[in-house]
Amino acid sequence: MVNIQIREYQDEDAESVKDIFTWGMSEHVPSSFTHMLKQPITQMLLVCTFCGLMTSSKSFLLPILAVTLLLAGARQMVVYMFNSYIDTSLRKDLNNISETYLKQKDSCFWVAESDGRVVGTVACLPAENAPECLELKRMSVCFSHRGMGIAKALCRTVADFTRDRGYPAVVLYTSVVQTDAQKLYEHMGYKKIREFVVPELPAKIMNFTLFEYRLDLTQDGKRD
Repeated sequence: MVNIQIREYQDEDAESVKDIFTWGMSEHVPSSFTHMLKQPITQMLLVCTFCGLMTSSKSFLLPILAVTLLLAGARQMVVYMFNSYIDTSLRKDLNNISETYLKQKDSCFWVAESDGRVVGTVACLPAENAPECLELKRMSVCFSHRGMGIAKALCRTVADFTRDRGYPAVVLYTSVVQTDAQKLYEHMGYKKIREFVVPELPAKIMNFTLFEYRLDLTQDGKRD
């Protein structure tokens, strides 16, 4: 049986936390690319390009090459979007977790540790758009340690911290492609209260939707 300990972040955890976050976000690139291909505007562009070149060139080779290049460019756009988000997150708070979380009021950062190795992370701080709530952030678990209840334990850690600080609710944001995360949060009692498209141009093209979830601590139940 794997022994998991959830504890407060320490400075020596810095590189492990960055690696977990970076890999956790990067693994959403394939599903985001698939989501992009399902959008009507993407399908229309590919079909129009193929048909237009097929008609004008009387050849299969040119339209196939053009569609292949469009698909490669689309995937690179997805990669760029995620890399930009990762870089921004590292600069904004993960490069100095002690200052961003541990030294701020009603904020904290935890890691899940297994056999001396950091395998999961979560944090919370006062929500910018909901002053009466704390926001759950930076939830991630190593692929090798998923399915062991670590994410649930991290969620409960944030809920307990929020309740102890006298806040009535926890909020969080997750994306349309993070279906496993949505299932986890809903199982833990979170309710979807809002959805919106990320304002950046690549995200608008992809119709990349974010969901806002809320857990009301006066009504949440203990779940396994």
